[in-house]
Order: sequence, then C-alpha cells, then structure tokens
Amino acid sequence: MFTRPSGIPRQSGCYLFRNAQGQVIYVGKALSLASRLGSYFQRPEGLTHKTQALMAEATSVEWIITPTELDALVLENELIKDNQPRYNMRLKDDKSFPYVALDTRTDFAAPYITRGKHVKGVRYFGPFVDVRALRTTMDELLQAFPLRSCTKHKYNYHQRIGRPCLLFDIGKCSGPCVGAIDSSGYQELVASWARFFDGDVRQLRGLLQRQMHEASEKKHYEAAAKARDGLEALERAASVQNVVLDDHSNLDVLAVASDGGRAAVVRFRVRFGRVIGRTVHLIDRSMDESDAEILEGLLTDLYGDADSVPPVVLVTDETSATPLMREYLAELRARPVEVAAPQRGKRRRAVELAGNDAMSVINRDSLRRQSDHNVRARALQELGAALALDQPPYRIECFDMSHLQGTNYVGSMVVFEDGLAKKSDYRHFNVREVLGNDDVGAMEEVVRRRLAYWADEQGATKFRRADLIVIDGGLPQLHAAQKAAATLGLGGQVEFVALAKREELLYRPGSNAPIALERGSESLYLVQRVRDEAHRFAISFHRSKRGKSMVASSLSGIEGLGPARRERLLAAFGSLDALRHATLDELEALAWLPGDVARRLYDHLQAPAQPKPTKGNDDE
Repeated sequence: MFTRPSGIPRQSGCYLFRNAQGQVIYVGKALSLASRLGSYFQRPEGLTHKTQALMAEATSVEWIITPTELDALVLENELIKDNQPRYNMRLKDDKSFPYVALDTRTDFAAPYITRGKHVKGVRYFGPFVDVRALRTTMDELLQAFPLRSCTKHKYNYHQRIGRPCLLFDIGKCSGPCVGAIDSSGYQELVASWARFFDGDVRQLRGLLQRQMHEASEKKHYEAAAKARDGLEALERAASVQNVVLDDHSNLDVLAVASDGGRAAVVRFRVRFGRVIGRTVHLIDRSMDESDAEILEGLLTDLYGDADSVPPVVLVTDETSATPLMREYLAELRARPVEVAAPQRGKRRRAVELAGNDAMSVINRDSLRRQSDHNVRARALQELGAALALDQPPYRIECFDMSHLQGTNYVGSMVVFEDGLAKKSDYRHFNVREVLGNDDVGAMEEVVRRRLAYWADEQGATKFRRADLIVIDGGLPQLHAAQKAAATLGLGGQVEFVALAKREELLYRPGSNAPIALERGSESLYLVQRVRDEAHRFAISFHRSKRGKSMVASSLSGIEGLGPARRERLLAAFGSLDALRHATLDELEALAWLPGDVARRLYDHLQAPAQPKPTKGNDDE
C-alpha cells in the first residue's frame, strides 16, 4: 500500500485511484476528501478484502475539488462513464427499450417508436417494456386522436397529388397532407397524445364524452359516432397501462434488488395512478455498495432534467432516502421533492411491485446466461485461466455447511457440469464426528468423506472426479479441505479453491493472496451461482432435519409411535403445527396408524402446555 499523500483538502470533491500503468481503477466522491481518503490509509486488517485488493493495486491517488457534494455526484458519474474503473459498479445501459417520439419541430408531427438516442427538439415518452402492447396502444390511439403515421416521403407524395391515403378514409389520420386539418387543430391532437402518455386519461375521456354529447344534441350523428368510437379506442388503449394507484398520484417508484455481485434498479413512472414508463438498470456491483449508494450513483442517469422529476419519489426504506438524493432532486426540479419510504397501504404495494420486478430482471438475466452455451464456455475458460488450471473445469463441486448454534450440523455438495447444475449428483452430509460450533472441523469431515469415493472403484462409477472443488469459506476452510485430501493420500491431486462469503475473493492452496475475478465477468457470475446453490441446498436440508428433530422431541414417549411412524406422520401432515390441528377422526382415518395409537397421539397433542415455574410461585 502506498503512503497517504499530504495536503488532502477538506472540501467536497471526487478522488481517483490509479494503478502502476496510470489507469483509473476507482472513482469515488466525498463530502470531505480528507476524511474519506483517510479511511483508506489504515491498517489492512481494518479494511474489507475488496478495499485491500484496491489499495494493493493502487499506486497513486488524485482528487478534484467541487463547490458542493451535488457537483461531486455529477462529476463522479461522468468520470466513471469516461474511465470505466474496474472497482466501480458497472452500469449496463438500457437503450434497447422502446420510446414513443413526437417531433415537435414540425407542424404535423408523426408519432413513431424508436430505440435510439434522444434528439433535441423531439419529445420522448417511455421507455416501455412490451413493444407489442405499445404498438396496439398507438393503433387504438390513432382512432381516438388521428395523427398522421406515414413517412415524410409518403406525406409529400399525397400532398403533391392532392389525395389522401386509406388511413384518412378509415378515420386513423386527420389528413394534414390535403388540408383537412389546420396546424392549430393538429397541435391539439398532438397535445392529446402527450396527455395520454403522461397518464392523464381522465381529461381525454371527458373531452371525447363532451364531443359525443354535443354532436348528438346537434343531431350530428356521424360526428357523435366518431367520438364514441374514439372513446372506446381510448379505453382500450388505456387498459394496456397498469393501474397501481387509484388516487391519481404523480410520483416515481425506485426499487433495488441485489443477487450476489449483480443488482437491478427499476424506476416506475406513475402518472395519474398509472404506470406510464419503466426504466431498468442492470449493474455489476464491485465494492459491496448499499442500496442507497447504488441509487445515488444512478441519480444522474435516472433524472436528467427538471421535467423528469415528479413531486414525490418512493423508495424501499428510509436508508435509501438520503439527504443527497433529496437535495439533488429538489435542485433539479427547483421545488421541494418528497422522498419517502411508505410502510403500508397502496404506496407500499407499489414499492413492493417495483422490487419484485427488479428481482425478476435479475432472474431473467440469469436464465439468459445459463441457456447460452457460448456464455457458459467463456465462464469456464475465464475461471480456469484465473485459477491457473490446466484446462477449464468441466465438473465443479461446491461444499457448504449449515447449523444452528452448533446443532443439527449438515453439509451440502452441489455439482455443476458444463456450467449447469446437475441435481442428480447433489448430496447431503450429516456431520457425525464434530461436536459444537466448528465449521473448519465439519468441512474437513465432509470433504474427507466425499474424497473417499475417489479411491474406491465402485464409488468412482457413482461419482466422477471433479475438475475443481469450491469450498465456501476462507483460508481456514481451504486448509481443512487440503488436510482431508492429504489424509486419504490425495495431496496435490485435487484442485481446491476457497470462496470468501462476503467479499467473493478466491484463495488457492499455497498462497494467501486473494484472486479477484473481474466485476461483471461470466466467471464471477458462475462462481456466485455455484456458491448460492450450495448455500440454498444446505439451508433447505438443515431446516428439514431441524423440523424432524422437533417432531421427534414433541412426539417422544408415545407408546406405539416409533421413528418410522413419526416420519410418515410428518409426510402426511407436512408440519408439527398441522399435526396439532388434526382431529381425532383424521388420525384414526390413517390406515397404517392403529386406533389406540391415534387416540394416545391425539390426547398427547391436545394436552395443555405446562406453565414454566417463575420466581415467587414456589410453595414455601
């Protein structure tokens, strides 16, 4: 670690760490540069493993002073985009989402769908998720408010020949090419489109209803029928939009979902109670950023101008509603902005909806990666190269331990072949030799029992040898696995790697230096998925075992009810609580349970619990 430079100012600003090649490897912001940078230059034991890796690679630091923390926030965003530092979270752009565009620079604007960059002078609405539903909405809206939808070439052609196209005949174009509508009337239609995509359906509904009634009173039945058809088309178009609030609120909902090293941020734009736009940002986290830090880092991407900031922004919890967020949004909007974390009611359900949507984004990305053979092959190649293996690890086994304060100790082994889970080879281990809270000893026992099959020809047909064994834990667990291999005479024949639980750093035998896989790389994603699956499998087995032990202890002492019948009872009723609520008739209906045993079981379950003695209740 290089020494702390002198003269670090106390003002707000941004700081940049560089490596020996002069590349920017991390960009951060601070209210006080001296205070923030001082936290990096302390004893390595006080830093997280990721920060240790950053400081081990960094050779210099520089800073840029800004007038306020808000200016530092904006500058940080620009510096990250320009330099793409490896230790910063990386944003995967969402430019592929479709927008509806209206070119307000022309007298007769034509709405169109675009996925490209925004152009000055063109008004954009969105982004939208379902382009098919968007096209249906636009088609219905043309019947209610008939803007032209033709190309400029076709518009000029019909203007030259003085004859409109078929869309004018069927009522889906107002005919500006032949002068059937003037510029002011056409601008009213454009304003109606804008109101619709801004979510104001009530005003448009009232407008068409008035037109229909006025035309009907004047006995202009053709115009009344046209307004009626437009009203029906408007209702069909509005039905495509999701209603999340029925109080006609104008607000945004921001939610963050995280899974390992990935995070997704979803922004719902709710106008007049309807979701009129949804923005998704996929992020590769790098330094264990909190939800609040992720949102702060995306503020300039989420909100670019005053028109994009609503009066209310909802977030998941109070920690995400930071003073910096409030100050930035209020300054951008030039008016106060309420940033709140609702705890109940419809607004809380809207936040939960956005959170579920953010998690579904991560899940869809996971499925996409798993289904792509080229992506899986790249992940295995990257992992093999990072760990200096002779070849990419086709078969990976991962071990994890689970217990509750040293009781019901269990181990799990999950298997991945060619980057995909092979659940038929998953195994559970009941820890037998280790007592108490001893993760290291339990890991040694489980790995030793697994590796015992390697020397057994019969076991070798059941379990093929792994190319890589991942140990969920740090260096102590890695050394325990090596000891297990050495006990069986397999020292040096097994490729081990340990994965630190929080920091996601890898450790190889013979070295205390951590290996940090590239943020956002397919290899890191694969390792995270393997680790998470091992953890899930261990936890599920531990819960099952703990539930069975609770049933055994609760039903012990009942004559005629042994382990086999207790097992069948748990399978029949699902839980001890459900068994307690069972009636005597339900128990006697079990053909394999004798009637006298069923009655003793029922009496045992319905007996009132004995109160625990307390001080002062004993008879003197």
